[in-house]
Amino acid sequence: MSYVKPAELVERMLDAGASKMQLSARDTVVRAFMGAALLTMGAAFAVTVSTQTGQPLLGAMLFPVGFVILYLFGYDLLTGVFTLGPLAVIARRPGATVPAMFRNWGLVLLGNAGGAVLVAVLMALYFTYSFSSEPSAVGQAISEIGHGRTVGYAEHGAAGMLTLFVRGVLCNWLVSTGVVLAMASDSITGKVLGMWLPIMLFFYMGFEHSVVNMFLFPSGLLLGADFTLWDYLVWNEFPTLLGNLVGGLLFVGLPLYLSHGRTRPRAAGSSARLSVRDAPAAAFVASAPAELELSTDVDDAERAPQPAGV
Repeated sequence: MSYVKPAELVERMLDAGASKMQLSARDTVVRAFMGAALLTMGAAFAVTVSTQTGQPLLGAMLFPVGFVILYLFGYDLLTGVFTLGPLAVIARRPGATVPAMFRNWGLVLLGNAGGAVLVAVLMALYFTYSFSSEPSAVGQAISEIGHGRTVGYAEHGAAGMLTLFVRGVLCNWLVSTGVVLAMASDSITGKVLGMWLPIMLFFYMGFEHSVVNMFLFPSGLLLGADFTLWDYLVWNEFPTLLGNLVGGLLFVGLPLYLSHGRTRPRAAGSSARLSVRDAPAAAFVASAPAELELSTDVDDAERAPQPAGV
């Protein structure tokens, strides 16, 4: 079947999180570099469509192109490993340790930043005829995005910082949903549809994505926007990173893991108190085929060793 049931989906998430920690530094950085480059070209495409047509919804509908391509290629974004890595550590998958997780995060951050900044430079050259003229209308729109989403937050002080953090949380709630839904199908069509819907929502709602911002704000600086590198880091990137981590792990990864990966049995002794009228139901469960059996949790000390992630 194309559809992957939640219990198996969680196993795939754990395997993916653990396997990413086993990659070499070279492979991790290359995958992250290319992932960010494709994602940010999709962002440039979406801003171009929105600006030239005057229809932001159309731009949002087309933005997921880059996201879909990068995940079909098996590349990585920081927002995805924020969600998958901690789950593999919690589940004690072989090789999934806290130091390995932080190493993976650092390498993905490095690769994502490199890919996003490269696209920012190339697009700045494109929007200005290699800096020989004023930015095009699309370049001016990107500059305004950078100004409004740094200085604009700073003008509101602590309230602006909280709003920025919340937008980061909401963003990776949706983005990590797209990452996980890509694993919920074994068909290309199912994967594309699963990724497309939540990514379209996040972009149209104007939520804050740390990797997309690694393109938008350096682009704005190169195009002469009225904010500084410090404004970008303090009043966007750092709070967005924290919000993305919380949103993906707290609202996507942990709920799936706790409800489908570490399911709890009924209260102790409840099975011993089955009445006569419960007997038919108990008999049904006992005779049900394997795919209908309920999974239950066991103590960590009794858990058999898990196979290495692939």
